[in-house]
Amino acid sequence: MSAASDEIEERVRAMSFASPLFLWYFLPAVLLTTWVLPHRARNGVIAVFSLAFYTIGGKEFVLLLIAVMAVNYLAGLAIGALRVPTDDRPARPQAARTVMVATVVADLAVLAVWKYAGFVTTIAHNVADRLDLADTRTVSLALPIGISFFTFHHLSYVIDVHRGVRTPMRNPLTFATYIAMFPQLIAGPIVRYHEIVDQLRIQEHRRIADFVDGFPRFAWGLFKKVVIADSLAPIADAAFATSDPSTPTAWMGAIAYAGQIYFDFSGYSDMAIGLGLMFGLRLPENFDRPYSAVSITDFWRRWHMSLSRWFRDYLYIPLGGNRGGTVSTYRNLVIVFMATGIWHGAAWTFVVWGAYHGAWLIFERATGLARVEGRRALRRGTTMLIVVIGWVIFRSASLHQAETMISAMFVPDLGSLSADVALLLTPQRLGILAVAVASVALPATWVTGRAIDGMDGFGAGASNVARTVAFVVAPYAGLVAVAGTFSPFLYFQF
Repeated sequence: MSAASDEIEERVRAMSFASPLFLWYFLPAVLLTTWVLPHRARNGVIAVFSLAFYTIGGKEFVLLLIAVMAVNYLAGLAIGALRVPTDDRPARPQAARTVMVATVVADLAVLAVWKYAGFVTTIAHNVADRLDLADTRTVSLALPIGISFFTFHHLSYVIDVHRGVRTPMRNPLTFATYIAMFPQLIAGPIVRYHEIVDQLRIQEHRRIADFVDGFPRFAWGLFKKVVIADSLAPIADAAFATSDPSTPTAWMGAIAYAGQIYFDFSGYSDMAIGLGLMFGLRLPENFDRPYSAVSITDFWRRWHMSLSRWFRDYLYIPLGGNRGGTVSTYRNLVIVFMATGIWHGAAWTFVVWGAYHGAWLIFERATGLARVEGRRALRRGTTMLIVVIGWVIFRSASLHQAETMISAMFVPDLGSLSADVALLLTPQRLGILAVAVASVALPATWVTGRAIDGMDGFGAGASNVARTVAFVVAPYAGLVAVAGTFSPFLYFQF
């Protein structure tokens, strides 16, 4: 690994909620500052600390973040002013729309340049090479951490203001709090403007009581990340690094990665929601036991829900949703899931992964399978199999590797596990893997994070048990984090 790669890795690790820097220095500093200063200073404190937090890992990219924030802040004010008539001028809805469209294009252009320029120029280079045309240059740009997330926050802001769903934010510090809020800045959940604006305008919070409410959720997420996800990560990495995997090796890697990505990303979301609660802010839920889904349609109602809702409200419905007939509906689903795949990364594996899920959604809609009742165990098992195959495509470094892994999974080669994978299967990791697999069979209604918060019909007894468990696992998770065995959150790369 190069010195530059080592530096990037170290910077990303420093931004992790599981890093000692964050746990023992950054978070206490933010909490103490918000407790000491008056209530009205909350948003300003969060904004300043959040930009400092991004600077730790993003360094010079914080200037890009601030520049894009400034453009969208001013655009929101302009759109709001143009939509509302005054005594000396009428409303100018067309001008407001022009500003909105221009801002959306600018936001997407920033995302396209930084995230997709390398991918597009590599394709152009390969095509030119195949056709024996003049050589073309490829572009390689460092990816600003979390650019997909803060771009979608900006888009939500200007679109919501243009739609008149909410008025623009006039206080620049409050606007910076929405965009740069460190719990959701670099890996979600994706918080749409209309979901959070009223909470930002109510700046008073209960301080210590809010901390007590949020800490168990944060602790549960920390446990899921550093104890479960980070224990499964080496198994998945070793299996996917095997050039000619046997069937047991391929399945071990696929199952380990399915567990890793779920406990990693849902753990981050739990930590983000817990952090938000500590400051008197409720961020949207992001997971609803997705591995208990009975169809791919159901899976996408439960997995990364904030992303699904974003694409539904800002892309699928504006395209016409399911209002234009069967062909139009299928077209819209294809567009949305191709966009979902590309949103995750600039590689053919992500494009194919998005198309794969889009194809299953169309199949379920065409056959009516998404509405079938009964045989839940069979439907859950089938859905889980489809999802795991999709994760192999998602995780693979190339389409060739994905093909190799999937072939090994389904064309029997009953050799032994690869030496690297077998070496990693310690009793502790096997136990954690067994827990991760067993969690798939839990009732679909049991969502531990919401039980901790006492939400969605969970009684006081269930909530108290869940909170007690979270407090018990917190010290162990903290010790694991201090030991430095954690890895950066998977979704930091997006």
